[in-house]
Amino acid sequence: MLVHFQNHINKALPFLKKSKLLIAISGGLDSVILTHLCKQSSLNITLAHCNFNLRGIESDADEKFVLDLADSLDLEIFTESFNTEAYAENAKQSIQMAARSLRYDWFQDIASQLNFDYILTAHHADDNLETFLINLTRGTGLEGLKGIPEINQNIVRPLLQFSRETIEAYANLNQLQWREDSSNASTKYLRNKLRHDVIPILKDINSNVLTNFKNTISNINDTSDIVEESVQAVLKRAIIDIDDTQISYKISEFIKVHNPKAYLYEIFKDYGFTQWTDIVHLLTAQSGKQVQSATHQLLKDRETLILSELKTNDGLHQNEASVIINNFENEVNVLSGVLSFETVSTIEKSEPSTIYIDKEKLKLPLTVRHWQEGDYFYPLGMRGKKKLGKFFKDQKLSVLAKQKVLLLCSQDKIVWVVNHRADDRFKVTSQTKTILKIKLS
Repeated sequence: MLVHFQNHINKALPFLKKSKLLIAISGGLDSVILTHLCKQSSLNITLAHCNFNLRGIESDADEKFVLDLADSLDLEIFTESFNTEAYAENAKQSIQMAARSLRYDWFQDIASQLNFDYILTAHHADDNLETFLINLTRGTGLEGLKGIPEINQNIVRPLLQFSRETIEAYANLNQLQWREDSSNASTKYLRNKLRHDVIPILKDINSNVLTNFKNTISNINDTSDIVEESVQAVLKRAIIDIDDTQISYKISEFIKVHNPKAYLYEIFKDYGFTQWTDIVHLLTAQSGKQVQSATHQLLKDRETLILSELKTNDGLHQNEASVIINNFENEVNVLSGVLSFETVSTIEKSEPSTIYIDKEKLKLPLTVRHWQEGDYFYPLGMRGKKKLGKFFKDQKLSVLAKQKVLLLCSQDKIVWVVNHRADDRFKVTSQTKTILKIKLS
């Protein structure tokens, strides 16, 4: 397998040989073997392990295992501990989705801060088949049948060509150790049920199922390229105007194609729409008719379709509400990330995502909300107050960018125009006794 792995790197992923790589390692079979293969191939690797604290002492044992592995291979390793259940509850996500969000956000933070070129994950051919079947059972378009991409921006999956059977055989042949996640044995999760109950039957029916599946995925991706090229050609003719708030499309260009519904699906699927029959009917409906998703609307306006984000009466995006912060002990999920609070002794280099303020000047609870007309603050380093509307104009923010701006407030005072400017009234001075660092991640 090592030779095949190195040949695959040389042929398909040669850029990895000159790159700084971060390997996502759980301690399980796949990521452990990926680590060994990369080490033996003299790639420049560092490890990163997430402890999600979901399996008690078993999670801690996983962490100890990967720390010992890193030490035995003389590799640097980063570890992070997460309160996954609390994050899932606050974010209203499943445990699996919460863990995925935490994992990839943290990997990307490390990659950004320490200049890693790529993040390597250990997805393999069986994972790819499982994902395909999950999407198939839930209902999906062509995009959901394309499988896991080997390269997705800065995430690379070098084991995607190899089966779980091949990986385990390599581990046993070389007497390599790994950790077994007990939750993988449970069939209450769809992926595990497919892994343990369905895919073995498919392999019994046809021992070449993974090879045939690989060919099918290749054909689907080729077809997807043709579809994308055709959709882009229609879009080029159909789009009349684009600005920060909406996109206008010429209806006649949709009517003249052979299958309007198929094109409408490919163009608007990423905006949350599901009522495809209603959207097709918009093409011939009276002016003023509209179809809404949870986040967007499509409006028939004479000879055009207008796509725009939904707003509430106060101008905010739907599903957005103020966040109340009652203490400085926990990380707080807000609309654009996670706010963290830390008492520090000194001020470090200032960044747009971080401010340092006089903690005693704050009065709880704090509020995170969107800006409103009439809001004003006292920009740090300036004398006097300034309306946010004027501040945004001076900062040359687009309409869409302004709509996304968040404010951190103490009672009725703005503490921070998040990611833009702190308020001078809360700045650290020579009289400050306690410095509070606030960061948006």
